[in-house]
Amino acid sequence: MVEKFLAEVLGTGALVLLGDGVVAGVLLSKSKAQNSGWIVITLAWGLAVFCGVIIAGPISGAHLNPAVTLALAMKGAITWAQVPVYWAGEMLGAFLGGVLVFLHYYPHWQDTENADLKLAVFCTGPAIRSPLWNLVSEVIGTFVLVFVIFAFANNGSAGLASLGALPVALLVVVIGLSLGGTTGYAINPARDLGPRIAHFLLPIPGKRDSDWSYSWIPVLGPLLGGALAAVVYEVAFTNFLVKVITPA
Repeated sequence: MVEKFLAEVLGTGALVLLGDGVVAGVLLSKSKAQNSGWIVITLAWGLAVFCGVIIAGPISGAHLNPAVTLALAMKGAITWAQVPVYWAGEMLGAFLGGVLVFLHYYPHWQDTENADLKLAVFCTGPAIRSPLWNLVSEVIGTFVLVFVIFAFANNGSAGLASLGALPVALLVVVIGLSLGGTTGYAINPARDLGPRIAHFLLPIPGKRDSDWSYSWIPVLGPLLGGALAAVVYEVAFTNFLVKVITPA
């Protein structure tokens, strides 16, 4: 399991370095990418997922996301004993990715006056703060992520398997474009909590608090969404649709 742990650290670290990195580029003062917008962020996040999957996929299966790990355990694809190992690797990788973003953009923190923008580099926040509906947004977004990943796996014979990480990358892009405007689409507890802890610990000039009152939503919402996707997929495809389409 050590190799799987390290693969998740490296894969999730790359995911957050590149994903939070594009947010930093768009939001921080005097960045050449400043104000380049939501399309740039969502596209780069999808490509960040692509890189993370390429790194970790052959070794750990590239969960990169505690919600995905939970859903796979519920489906029996991994053992429950493996879940803490995956979660630890994902959290550590996400934390380290946030630290690397801080170092990469080091001169820009001092020149950025808006403390909310500095926080937004590391973690998500709602466009309209409404805990119930913010939670619902994260549940729906993660449900789509996990459900469609399961569908990809079920369509290997259709040629999707040969595309490797690309379908998942495109899935993350469309989730960001279609569903990301409400909460910033964490859809991944590690992706949000790991860098949020980094924001809390790092000596970022002029930073604000790390918004811990909101932090439970991008953790609980994705876990609920991933678990729900596992249940619905199992019922719909394993217990119902297979019986419908399979001749007696």
